[in-house]
Amino acid sequence: MTENPTPVILTELNPDGVMLLTLNRPERHNAWTLEMELLYNELFDRAEADPRVRAVVLTGAGRSFCPGMDMSVLDGASSGARPWPTGQLPPRTRPMTFPKPVVAAVNGACAGIGFNQALMCDVRFAVPHAKFAAAFSARGLVAEDGVSWILPRLVGHGNAADLLLSSRRVTGTEALSMGLVNRLAEPEELLPAALAYATELARTASPYAMSLIKRQLADDQARTFTESSDSAAALLAVAKRAPDYREGVLSFIERRRPQFAGLGETAPEPAESAS
Repeated sequence: MTENPTPVILTELNPDGVMLLTLNRPERHNAWTLEMELLYNELFDRAEADPRVRAVVLTGAGRSFCPGMDMSVLDGASSGARPWPTGQLPPRTRPMTFPKPVVAAVNGACAGIGFNQALMCDVRFAVPHAKFAAAFSARGLVAEDGVSWILPRLVGHGNAADLLLSSRRVTGTEALSMGLVNRLAEPEELLPAALAYATELARTASPYAMSLIKRQLADDQARTFTESSDSAAALLAVAKRAPDYREGVLSFIERRRPQFAGLGETAPEPAESAS
């Protein structure tokens, strides 16, 4: 009887509630496969249901983040020999519907599906020499997974058109200049920096409030300013009735770290004010 192979995605939960997901096919630069996609969705489902998880950091093992679909899969799909089971899988947009913060730590090649998954994260850290590429036009494909909706909102229409039409590679440094990534870090500091950022969110921000803010950021893309303002007023009334509002105020007054419950977890009793 043989032992189970190493998972194609590794998981680690730190004491502060940050789940590290590491795409783990370094011998293939973490190229995407059906097995990886199925596990990816499963792990996000588990993280959403687990109140201990307050944020997720997504990265790749070895020198790459994810260069896109594995070429053997592309070859089989393009020839019709092994078609991808389109329509039988959930949309490849899980970070967009995940109610907790997702931080990408892009440590190298990031193209195709890898590019899309990085864009769907809420915040992106990258190394200066990372290589970003949409790559779809070079494969005879269109911009997949709604990336033609996301990319212009990050980098503007002109930059999005350039990246999607040309499939050209941009470094992490250029990606930062156009707003594709939020922060750069040297290779040895990338993952610690991303984890530190996610840990700060996990320690100080209300999981409930962050879930509402993620909903606002998504929903308001299709709203006018007035509609957004009205929606915010309605959500604010909801937020003020939740325990996190009182705990947020008390922790500020008492100059202590807030004790927010995780999503789906019973909120702790508010601490008594010092007399």
